[in-house]
Order: sequence, then C-alpha cells, then structure tokens
Amino acid sequence: QRLRPATASFPSLPTSSNSTTNMKFVIALSLFALAAAAPQDRYEAPSGRSSSDFIPIIRSDVVAPSAAGEYSFDIETGDGIFRSESGYGSGANGAVESQGTISFTHPDGTPFELKFIADANGYQPESSALPVAPAFPHPIPQFVLDQIAFAAQEDAAAAKSGR
Repeated sequence: QRLRPATASFPSLPTSSNSTTNMKFVIALSLFALAAAAPQDRYEAPSGRSSSDFIPIIRSDVVAPSAAGEYSFDIETGDGIFRSESGYGSGANGAVESQGTISFTHPDGTPFELKFIADANGYQPESSALPVAPAFPHPIPQFVLDQIAFAAQEDAAAAKSGR
C-alpha cells in the first residue's frame, strides 16, 4: 500500500474588511491600556528650601589625621547643622577610637542631638530621639531566679576547688 500525505483544511484568510476591523480594535485596546497605565497623581516635592539654595559653612575646623591616627573636625552650617568629631589611635592594634556630636533642627522645629562613641565596644549612640526597647512583658518566675542562683553557686564552688 502506498501512504498518502495527510491533508488539513485551513480556514480562509480574513478579508481586508475583517483585517481593518481587527487592527482598529487592537489599536483602540492599546490606547486604552496606555491611558489606564498613565500615572494618576503627580508627586510634588515638599515646599520649602530648594536644592539650589546656597547654605554657607559658618565654621570648618579640620585637623588632618596624624601618623598616630589622631584627627578632629568641627563643622557648622548656616541652616543650623553642627557636626563635631575627634578620634585617636588608642584602640587595640592602633585602631582609631572616635567620639562626636551631631545636631540639627527638624523642619517642624524639633531639635535633634546625637552623641556617639565608636571604640572596641562598637558604635554607641546616645540620643533622646532613638527608640527605647519595651519593658520586659512579665516578671521572671521565682523558680527561674532560684535556678540561676544555684548555677552561680555551683560555678563559684567549681572555681574554688579548681575544677
């Protein structure tokens, strides 16, 4: 037997009238999608000082780092920003330890001040503006406190006996 090739019937190609209608529909749908995707509300920067306003530096005292790592700077700007920092190579292996202050006034008039120390114990900021951890939510049960005291007594006895 001889194999015959498979034949398929295809629908007739659309006429030019259907093509034009389909193209108009696709264009209209695309324009609708474009309009729907356009931003609805425009963002405007807060009013106030523009980025092009010149803010003078009132004070700038800088001591460049010495061979021992000692440095300091005090900078104050015309809009009330103040930054002071000093450091020295007194840490382990000559690591520089620093301390300083940053202060400014928020746009709503609230003053901000931050004092910090950065040394072998890490960065330690101090400010009333920093968040405070909440109080412990419940009291520690007495049996837990007793167990902690018992463990401390065992550690002291072991240290005394040289174990």
